[in-house]
Amino acid sequence: MDVSGSGPVVLRILLGAELRRLRELAGISPQQAARALGVSESKISRMEHGRHAFKCDDVADLLFFYGVSDETAREEVLSLTRRANQPGWWHSYNDILPGWFQPYVGLEAAARRIRTYEAHYIPGLLQTHDYAAAVIALDGFPPEEVDRRVGLRLDRQRRFREGALRLWVIVDEAALRRRFGDTDVMRRQLEELIAATKLPNLTLQVAPFTAGGHTALNGFTILRFPDPHMTDVIYVEQLTNALYLDKRQEVDRYTLAMERLSVISASSPESVEIITRILGDL
Repeated sequence: MDVSGSGPVVLRILLGAELRRLRELAGISPQQAARALGVSESKISRMEHGRHAFKCDDVADLLFFYGVSDETAREEVLSLTRRANQPGWWHSYNDILPGWFQPYVGLEAAARRIRTYEAHYIPGLLQTHDYAAAVIALDGFPPEEVDRRVGLRLDRQRRFREGALRLWVIVDEAALRRRFGDTDVMRRQLEELIAATKLPNLTLQVAPFTAGGHTALNGFTILRFPDPHMTDVIYVEQLTNALYLDKRQEVDRYTLAMERLSVISASSPESVEIITRILGDL
């Protein structure tokens, strides 16, 4: 499998999928694998879903138990294990990153395309420094932590600004009108949003009030990856945790909701006109 350029989170998911494939190919059950490794069955499950750190010794033992004797094949898997254990660029922010959000940063860093609908805020990848600070400060963090969290958010924007990430954003009109910070903060944010629409890797649509109701009452994100072994992942953020959905039925349901939103939302040129009008109301 071609995993060049993939981040550690994606590598763990791919490694887990490969271990599951090898186990099933050998006709071995998760219970048998757990007994062979001397661990719980739940750990085998977490490993195969890429939700557990991998030890090279554990992977080597599993490969032996699964009958993988070819040295080239073994080394490919073990090399993938070592790469999956390397910290991502966001490692220096681990002290402020909640555990439930860390996987998203890793997935975002490896995604080729992101489609997102936001009902309450300007999406984080398009926020200005001052707007991001106003949003983050609402959680009551001390000023120095607000600064670090803003820094993380701006660092996350780098791939998009460099053109390595394609964004398709649908933002509700309510999010454009809801104020964070003072009038100057909102004005600069909306001006930056209009300027960003000129970038070739951004498609921006506004879901206006006149569009009426729809099923997507809360925001969500669809991440797509360059590796064909990776399914799309749906990310739904909540107040104190998040959902990561990758089952085909779930992905299809959210993808359909996104398609319907794109149909009822204003076109890109019309969306710029809406933002310009809102800017004029400030």
